[in-house]
Amino acid sequence: MAILDERHRQVLTAVIREYVETGEPVGSRAVARRQGLGLSPATIRNAMADLEELGYLSQPHTSAGRVPTDLAFRFYVDWGLGDLRLPESDAARLRQSYARPRGGIEQLMEQTSLHLSALSHMTGVLLAPPLKQTALTRITLIPLSDDRVLAVVVTDAGWVTTRALTVDSPATEEDLREWSRQLTRRFAGQTFQEIVDQVSAPADPLDPLRARGGALVDQVFSLLRDRQLYIGGAPNILEQGEFWDLATMRTLLRAFEEKARLIDLLSALADERGVQVTIGRENPVEEMQECSLVTARYTYHDRVLGILGVVGPKRMPYSKMIPLVDETARLVSESLSRVRHELYLPS
Repeated sequence: MAILDERHRQVLTAVIREYVETGEPVGSRAVARRQGLGLSPATIRNAMADLEELGYLSQPHTSAGRVPTDLAFRFYVDWGLGDLRLPESDAARLRQSYARPRGGIEQLMEQTSLHLSALSHMTGVLLAPPLKQTALTRITLIPLSDDRVLAVVVTDAGWVTTRALTVDSPATEEDLREWSRQLTRRFAGQTFQEIVDQVSAPADPLDPLRARGGALVDQVFSLLRDRQLYIGGAPNILEQGEFWDLATMRTLLRAFEEKARLIDLLSALADERGVQVTIGRENPVEEMQECSLVTARYTYHDRVLGILGVVGPKRMPYSKMIPLVDETARLVSESLSRVRHELYLPS
C-alpha cells in the first residue's frame, strides 16, 4: 500500500464515501459538489488520476468515473473510518433483542443471524462452535416411533443439538436409556474432536455399546462432526446492484447453499481477535470475491465458541457494520451465560 499525502487521502476517502452511497462510478464534479473538500474539480481529477496509477481506483469505461478497488477499501477500513459508533436507535433495538432470550441456545443463534440481517440490510451469518472447542455434557436418546429416535446432545456451554435418527430395528425405551447413560459416562467432559478421534479408530468387537447400539450409536458420533452455519437474510445481498448480474447472483447463492467452504473460511477467521474485515480478493472463497465480510468471535466464559458477522458488497457502510458486529458479538457472549440454565429438552 503506497503512502498517500493528506490531499490524496482526502480525495480517496471522499470517492469511497460517494461510491458507498450511490453505487455508481464517481466523477470529480460529484466529489467537488457533494463531499465538501474545498478543492476544484480539476484538482480532484488530477488526484484521482494519481490514485488510479497507484492502484486505489479503477475506471470501468473511458468516459466513466472511477470505482474504488479492494486496495482502496482496505485503506478506508484501516485509516479512513474515524470514531465508530452504532446509531443509538440500532444499539437500543439490539440490546432489547437480547434482554430476555427465549428458548435454547440454538434459537438464540438462529435469531442472531436474523438480527444482523435486519439491522444491516445485508446477510447475517453465525457459525456454531467448532469441534475442538466444544465439550460434551450429556447425550440423551428418546424414542419417537418404532424406527425413529431423537438424539439430544448437550455441551458444557449449554448448546443443545437435536436430531431425529433412523434405526434399523426397534429399540426399547430401556435400551435407549442405557445407551444414553453409557455414552454420557464414557465421553462427558471430552471435546467433540477428542470423541471423534477415539471413535475413528477400529472398533473393539467386544465393546457392548457398539455391539448392541450398532448403526444408531454411529449416527450419534456422526452428529458430533457437524458444524451448524446459520444464514439470515440471504436474499438481502441480492438487492445490491453489484449482484444483479445473473451469473454473479448464481455464483454467490451457490456459496451460501453449499456452505462447506464458507464454514471453513469462518473457522479460520475465528482464530483472530477483534473485528475482522475481509475485502474482495482477500477472501479465498472465489465465489465470494465480490463481497466483504465483517466478523467477530463470540465467547463463553472467555473461551471462544464461534464467529458471527455480516456479508455484503465491498461498498458496504463499514462505519456502521463494524460496530454492529462488535456489539452483537458482545451481547451474544453475555446471553450465552444467561441461557445456560434455561435449556429446552424435548419430553
